Amino acid sequence: MLIIEDLAVEVGGKTILNHINMEIPKGETHILFGPNGSGKTSLMMTIIGFSGYTVTHGKITFKGEDITYMPIHERARLGVGVSFQRPPTINGLKTKDLVALCARKNPADVENLAKMLNFTNFLERDVNRNFSGGEIKRSEMLQLMAQEPDLVLLDEPESGVDLENIVLLGEVVNKLLERGVKHSRGIMEHAHLKKSSKSALVITHTGHILDYITADKGQVLYNGHLCCSRNAREILKWIREYGYEECVRCTM
Repeated sequence: MLIIEDLAVEVGGKTILNHINMEIPKGETHILFGPNGSGKTSLMMTIIGFSGYTVTHGKITFKGEDITYMPIHERARLGVGVSFQRPPTINGLKTKDLVALCARKNPADVENLAKMLNFTNFLERDVNRNFSGGEIKRSEMLQLMAQEPDLVLLDEPESGVDLENIVLLGEVVNKLLERGVKHSRGIMEHAHLKKSSKSALVITHTGHILDYITADKGQVLYNGHLCCSRNAREILKWIREYGYEECVRCTM
């Protein structure tokens, strides 16, 4: 689904990512750990194609197509979707109208999608205007559900979200990714379903989102370099016990 080869990225003339190699197969969810300032969001912004993130070396391939220098709107049409950690407020644009615009394949059934997220009462409000952290995250998930992307990029989905909302977000993410997981009294249950056609890269600093979604692999980004790749829960356990620096030292 996504292949990144020897990627180097500059922002404002300063190299912030170097020698990044990553591969996310079709149907897999990968977790990207890293301390604040390590370059996680910058990598996501580069995959999306935001201006200001200059690729100086390497290549990004999505579904077999080179998207390294492709405009952001073309990447979205191809099937790259994103949930931002801090999305902007858009005054004058109703949430329902933005969700309808997000539909990539079929006209979005905005009302029914909003019901799944307890978000019907927000559809007539301007995008993210006076929304709480949890409401902003639900708005982002609603847009993704309308878009139906093949590759989902989630930047700190648990950030600023209370327990009730993070449980709901976990259920929606699993539905979006076609993962057979549901929650019963706080326990994750895994259903045996056909392999998903959706892939995801989930950025996290705390790792709390792993309590609510299933991950196939974890990686650590530290000081602009990928330095670890293994089971996501094993990485999280090591980070919680010893910190990021020791995690990186162990792999050197």
